[in-house]
Amino acid sequence: MERQIKVIGAKYFNLDNAATEPLTPADDDGHGTHTSSTAAGIAVKGASFYGIAKGTARGGVPSARIAVYKVCWGTGCSDMDLLAGFDEAIADGVDLVSVSIGGPSRDFFSDPIAIGSFHAMKRGILTSCSGGNDGPLDYTIENVAPWVMTVAASSIDRQFRTEFKLGNGKSYDGLSINTFLPKKQMYPLISGTLAADAGHESYMNASACDYGSLSQDKVKGRVVYCEGYSGQEDTIKQLGGVGIVASSDSSADVDVAFVMAVPGTTVSSKDGEKIDRYINSTKNPRAVISRTRTAKMKAPFIAAFSSRGPQLITLNILKPDLAAPGIDILAAYSKLPPVTEDPLDRRHATFNILSGTSMACPHAVAAAAYVKSFHPNWSPAAIKSALMTTAMPMKIKDQFAELSSGSGQINPVKAVNPGLVYDITMRSYISFLCKEGYNGTTIALLTGGKKKFSCSSFKPAHGTDGLNYPSMHLQLTDASASISAIFLRTVTNVGSVKTVYKARVTAPEGVSIQVIPDTLEFEKLHEKRSFKVVVEGGRVKKGTHIMSGSLEWSDSRHRVKSPILVFTTDQPIIGQSR
Repeated sequence: MERQIKVIGAKYFNLDNAATEPLTPADDDGHGTHTSSTAAGIAVKGASFYGIAKGTARGGVPSARIAVYKVCWGTGCSDMDLLAGFDEAIADGVDLVSVSIGGPSRDFFSDPIAIGSFHAMKRGILTSCSGGNDGPLDYTIENVAPWVMTVAASSIDRQFRTEFKLGNGKSYDGLSINTFLPKKQMYPLISGTLAADAGHESYMNASACDYGSLSQDKVKGRVVYCEGYSGQEDTIKQLGGVGIVASSDSSADVDVAFVMAVPGTTVSSKDGEKIDRYINSTKNPRAVISRTRTAKMKAPFIAAFSSRGPQLITLNILKPDLAAPGIDILAAYSKLPPVTEDPLDRRHATFNILSGTSMACPHAVAAAAYVKSFHPNWSPAAIKSALMTTAMPMKIKDQFAELSSGSGQINPVKAVNPGLVYDITMRSYISFLCKEGYNGTTIALLTGGKKKFSCSSFKPAHGTDGLNYPSMHLQLTDASASISAIFLRTVTNVGSVKTVYKARVTAPEGVSIQVIPDTLEFEKLHEKRSFKVVVEGGRVKKGTHIMSGSLEWSDSRHRVKSPILVFTTDQPIIGQSR
C-alpha cells in the first residue's frame, strides 16, 4: 500500500523582518503540528504522551492533506504575514483554512484575519478560527467576523488526575499531566511562605512562589506548596525543588491538566488550605506526587478558559458560533521544542497534550472538511450553517448560556444531512456591512482589489441583524428598553425532495417569539423559503442579562435548530468609527 503524502506544502512569511529565529517553515514551537494533526493526522496506534492517554490517535479527517503557512514567530504574528499567508493559501487552492491565532477584536477593515477570511470566503473557502482563551470573562470572544466560524472549547470524557499524598496518609486528587515516577515513598514538604528568602523584595509574594521570592536552601530537595498557579514549576526546578503542588482560585485552571517540568499537580483552594494546615502543624511534613492516571468524566462542558461573548464589533451576531473539543487534547507534536515552555526541560516527544480554543478550532475545521467531502459545491456559509443547526445544545449552568457555547457541540455526522441551510452570499455580507455603518472606503479595505464600493448599489439589509445567520441575537445596550426584534431568514432545502417543516419555539419567561409563517412547504431540492421571527417583551427585569430561547424547524427526518438570545447590559457600548 502506497503511503499517503500528508503535508503537501510548507511556506513561511517574514515580510516585516521581525523574526529572530531561523527562517524556515519547520515547527519549532509544536503548536502548529498539534493543531494540523488534530484536523487531518493519520491514525497512529499506541500513541501516548510518555504512556499517558495511550491509544490510537487520529485526526478528524485522516484522508485530508495539509498545507502549512507559518505566519508567527517568537516576536508574534504580524498583520502582513497573516495576510500573505491567507493570500498564498487561497492561490494554492486550499479547501478550508484553520487559524488557531487570535487577539483583541478589531474592526473588520483593520483585522488581518477578518480580511484574509473574507478573501477566502469570496473563493468558496470557509475559515475556522479559535475564539480565544480569556474566559470566563464576558466580552472576550475573538475572531468575530460573521463569515468566520468562531469556535469555543469544550471538554471530552477524559480527565488527567494526579494524586498528592501527605505523610499523614491523606490524599488529594489534583489536575496535571505528571510523567514522572516518584523515586522515593515520601519527600520533604514545605510551603512557599516558609521557604521565603528573607531578602526578597516586598512586592514579591512568597506564598505564591513568585520568581525571586524563595530561598534555594529551603526549596532544594523538597516538594513546595504554592498558593495560586502561574507556571511556578520552572522556578521550583531552578532552585532544586523536586515537586510542586499549587492551589488555584482561578476558574480557568480547574478544567485543564498542565504538563509540568517537574513532578506536580494543581488542587482546589479548599484542598490547598488543608495541605497548608498539615505543613504548619507537623514537625517533618512529607508528601509524594504520583504519576498521572486517566479518569472518566461527564462531557461535554465549556472550558472555563474559553472566551465568552457578547462581541463588540457587530452587536447582533452571536459569537462563538459553536463548540468543539479543546481540553486535554492528545495530538502530534514537533520534536524540535521541549514538551513544556521550560527551555531546560529535556523531554521531547512526538505527541503532547494541550488545551485551548487553538485545539478546538481544528476539530471544527475537520468537521467542515467532512461535510464538504459530501457536498463539495456548498458555500462556506452553507457548511457553517449545517454544523451550527445540527450542533447539540449544551446545558450551560452559568450566566453566559449561548454566549459561551454558541449553537452547541459539533456533530459532524448529523451535519452531513442538515435538511435546511441558511446560505449567505458575498453581496449579502456587503449589504450587512453597509447596515453596520461601513462605507465604500472601509468595505474596499476589507474586500481587497481596486474595485470601489457604494452601499447604494447593494440591496439594503433588513431586520434586526441584517444577515441570514443560523443563530439570532439581540443586544440591548439600554437595560431599560423593551425587547423588540425582527429576524428575517431564508432557508434552502438540501434534505428531502418533497417535505414540510413546522416551527417549534421555546421562549424565555416574559418574552414572546412568533414565527411567520410557522410552516414551510418544499416541492424540490434547493428550493428556498423565507420567514420572519418576531421577538417581543417588556422591560427586562433588573439583574437579568441573558434570556435564552430557540427555534427548531422539523420534518419527519430533520431537526434544524437555532438559538435565540437576548442580552442586556447596563454598561455603555463603545462605538466603532467606520
